[in-house]
Amino acid sequence: MAAFSVKRNILKFTNGKLLEQEDDIASEFALTIVVNREEFATIVCTPTHLEELVVGFLASEGVIRRAEEIVSIRIVQERGFAYIELTHPYDNSDMLHSKRFIGSCCGKSRQFYLQSDVRTAKTIMTREQVSIRSCIGLMAQLQASSPEFRLTGGMHNAALCASEQLISVRSDIGRHNALDKLFGYALLHKMPMRGKVLAFSGRLSSEVLLKAAKIGVGVILSKSAPTALALDLADELGITAIGFIRNDECNIYTHPERILLP
Repeated sequence: MAAFSVKRNILKFTNGKLLEQEDDIASEFALTIVVNREEFATIVCTPTHLEELVVGFLASEGVIRRAEEIVSIRIVQERGFAYIELTHPYDNSDMLHSKRFIGSCCGKSRQFYLQSDVRTAKTIMTREQVSIRSCIGLMAQLQASSPEFRLTGGMHNAALCASEQLISVRSDIGRHNALDKLFGYALLHKMPMRGKVLAFSGRLSSEVLLKAAKIGVGVILSKSAPTALALDLADELGITAIGFIRNDECNIYTHPERILLP
């Protein structure tokens, strides 16, 4: 049994008949994160790359900035707990990671954020460019390297990329979790984000765009559509958003100066 799926006997209706067959179903796993012996959050996720998920989630929530701030991580998967000890105290009493904040994004317009987003979403200043052919090629590589989705049909896939190749691919039933796994991977490997590209299988929502800003990438790619708020945030946070990458076509929505045309 793969960690990301389980086998289940089902009845399939096809060609006017009911047939018994075995199917692969995406796993769903609840992981409770305990920080400095205090319960912090429970994530519903796919039980793969859990250490990366925890590190990326804590960084995304503003609890840590670097992996070096973690003294120890202990994953007790059979109980569904992750125990993290930090180098510094963390006050979880105000629950800032779940409180809404209305603030100014880069001084241009008012947007809705979580308070943790205000602390951790970065304006991207890099001028590194990538070719449109590379963007289309990277999305094709992501589609070809997603066996979890092909097997279950129930996963989101994301990849951290250089200009021509995928560096790391992560999958999860939660789109935010897939991105947090990549964030954790980058932090644990002390990987600089300059010139990196994020490829994503799902819709470019405002939350996905904010994850990209927290990770620090300047270009995000998707085979699907963006939302209007995501594009407003991309404009203001300096992120190049490209969607509907299918076959040999795509839409460049924001900051086209980073894209080299043929």
